[in-house]
Amino acid sequence: MAPNSSYLFKHALVQDAAYGTLLRTRRQELHARAAAVLEADFSDLVERQPELLAHHLTGAAQTERAVAQWLAAGRFAAARLAPHEAIGHFDRGLALLGSLPEGAARDAQEIELQLARGLSLFTTEGFISEAAARSYTRARELAEQRNDGRQLIVAIYGQWQGTAGAGNIAAAGPLSSKLLALTAAPTTDSGLRLQAHHSAWTTCLLGGEPAVGREHCEASRRLYDTEAHRSHRLLFGGHDPGVCACMTSGQVEWILGFPDTALASAREATDLAERLHHPLSLELAMLYKTLLHLDRHEPEIALQQLGAVELLVAEQRLGFLLSPEVLRGGALLLQGELRDALAVLRAGLQTPPGRGVSRPYRLVCLAQAMALSGESATALGLIDEAMGMLEALGRDQYEPEFYRIRGIALREQNDVAGSEAAFAEALGSARRRQMKAYELRAATDLARLWGEQGRRDEARELLTPVYGWFTQGFDTADLKDAKALLDELA
Repeated sequence: MAPNSSYLFKHALVQDAAYGTLLRTRRQELHARAAAVLEADFSDLVERQPELLAHHLTGAAQTERAVAQWLAAGRFAAARLAPHEAIGHFDRGLALLGSLPEGAARDAQEIELQLARGLSLFTTEGFISEAAARSYTRARELAEQRNDGRQLIVAIYGQWQGTAGAGNIAAAGPLSSKLLALTAAPTTDSGLRLQAHHSAWTTCLLGGEPAVGREHCEASRRLYDTEAHRSHRLLFGGHDPGVCACMTSGQVEWILGFPDTALASAREATDLAERLHHPLSLELAMLYKTLLHLDRHEPEIALQQLGAVELLVAEQRLGFLLSPEVLRGGALLLQGELRDALAVLRAGLQTPPGRGVSRPYRLVCLAQAMALSGESATALGLIDEAMGMLEALGRDQYEPEFYRIRGIALREQNDVAGSEAAFAEALGSARRRQMKAYELRAATDLARLWGEQGRRDEARELLTPVYGWFTQGFDTADLKDAKALLDELA
C-alpha cells in the first residue's frame, strides 16, 4: 500500500510510457536518488555492473560524473573481454561530452575515451579499423594540445598500429621513430620504452630489416615483465607485448636462417598467450605460428593451426588480424592444389584483412600459383604491379621472393637469360638484407638452372657455402631440397 508500494512493469513499452509521463526535473531527481543509493548501499553491485551507475548519473544530468562512469564501465567490459559492449559504453560517454564546458578537464576525458574506444575497435574489427584510426587521431590532436606525454605516446602507438596493420610501412615508420624518440631518455618508464620497441620490431620485419627487428625483440624481452606489463594489452594494440615479441622473434629468426629457433619462439608465444588467457594475443600468436609453418613448407600443420584460430575467432567474436583465406591459399599452393589455391587467394583479395598486412604474402603465393599453372605472363604482370605498390608502401619483406618468382615465371616461358637474371636479383636482395632463408631459396633455384645448363661446377660453388652456413633446420623442406641438389651436382 502507498507510499511503500512497489510495481513491476510487464512490458518495456509500458515502462517507457510511464517514464515519459514524468516531468524532466522529476526524472532527474529519481535518477539522482537511485545513483546515491547505489553508491551508498550497493557498492558491490556498482563494481560488478558499473554501467548501472553510469545510466542513473546520465539521467540525473550529472554529466561530468556520468562521462567518467561510462569510461569506467567500458574499461570494465573490455577487461572482461566484452569489446562490443565496451564500445557502446565509450560511445555513450563521448555523446555526453558535448554538454560539458570546453576546457582541459573535458579534453582529458575525451582522450581517455577515444584511446579506450580505439583499442576495443582493434579487437572487434582488426588493426585495419578505420573507426579506430579516427579515435587515435583525435586523441593525438588533443594530447598534443595538452602536452600530455603519456597520452600522446598511447595515441601515437594506436596510430602506428593501425597504419602498420594496413600494411603502410612507409607511413608507419615515422610513427615508430617518433615513439622511439619520445621514450629515448633513460628515465622514461620502462613500459613505454617496451612499447616503442614493440612498434619498431614490427616495422623492421615488414620493412625488410629482420636483423634490426631482432635487436628490438631482444631489447623488449629484457624489459618485459608478465605482471608489471599485464595492463598493456588494455592500452597498446589490444595484445600482450611479450607474446608479440616472441611471435615476431619467430618470424625474424626464420628469415635470418634459424628455422628451429624460430619455431621455439613461436611456441613460446602461444604458450605465453594461453597462460595469460588473453584471446586476441592468442589469435595473433596462432596466426603467425601458422605463417611460420607455411614458411617451413609444412602445410598440413599450418591448416590444423588455422582451423584452431578460426574456432577461437568465432567463439570470442574477434576480428581476423591476418586473412585466413591467404593462409589457406598458401597451404593449398604447397600441397600442389594450384586451381584451388588460386581461387582461395583471389577470394582473399576481397576481404579487409587480405588488403592489409596479409597482402604481400597473398601476392607472393598468387604469383607463384599463376606461374606454375601456366599463367606466366599474368604472373609477371602481377609481380611488376605488386613490387611497385609495395615499394610505395615501404614493404620490402618479400622483395627477394618476388624476384625469385619472376625467375620461375620466366623459366616457365623458357626465357633462360631472364630467369637467371631474376634469380640473381633475388640472391642479391636477400644478401643485402641478411635474409638467409630467401638467399637459400634463390641460390637453390639459380644453381638448379645452372646445373640444367651444364654449369655444374658454378652451381655447386654457388650453393655449397650458402647451405654450409646453416646450423639447424636440416629437416625443413628448403634445406632438404638444397642438399638433394648438391648431391645431384656432385
